[in-house]
Amino acid sequence: MMLVEETSVPLGALPVAAFKEHLRLGSGFAEDSLQDGLLESFLQAAMSAVEARTGKVLIERAYAWTLYGWRDGAAQALPVAPVSAVTDIGLTDAQGSEVVVAASAYQLVKDTHHPSVRGVSNSLPQVPENGSVTLRFVAGFGAAWSDVPADLQQAVFLLAAHFYEFRQETTLSEGCMPFGVTSLLERYRPLRMGLGAVQ
Repeated sequence: MMLVEETSVPLGALPVAAFKEHLRLGSGFAEDSLQDGLLESFLQAAMSAVEARTGKVLIERAYAWTLYGWRDGAAQALPVAPVSAVTDIGLTDAQGSEVVVAASAYQLVKDTHHPSVRGVSNSLPQVPENGSVTLRFVAGFGAAWSDVPADLQQAVFLLAAHFYEFRQETTLSEGCMPFGVTSLLERYRPLRMGLGAVQ
């Protein structure tokens, strides 16, 4: 399977001014925008880390997800959340020809952690032998930073500030994330069931 981000977060959607306030950087100087590029990169890195840890897309983007078979013939869980729309599903045969599935044949089942696509007649379209299926969908809390839940906004700011303060540090352990950030993300992490226990 392969998940491709077809659109990226516009730079204009990044909360650079609010992040400057969070860092308590001075304002009203001629060089106010001197660090904007650096701050944007730390915000993007922090957002990526938060999205990877939670499986939640913060600012709305379009995705294409290619599979070589359904996990379940009746419904297929999507890899990220929240999903606002499935724009199309295409079936590609072994020769590379794609057929778009009628939108009436499936529906999006919205869920906080595990949105899915379900076949209207209790079965999803059959994937061609030696072929694939590509689901195109839109995921994210919204197009603007203000659409992101406040606790996730705070987690991004805390992590981006951590990256900013320790930008010269190379000895931090791999995967290091401040406790305040992990505690804010905890309720957004998807529940995983394994051997009868919630993980």
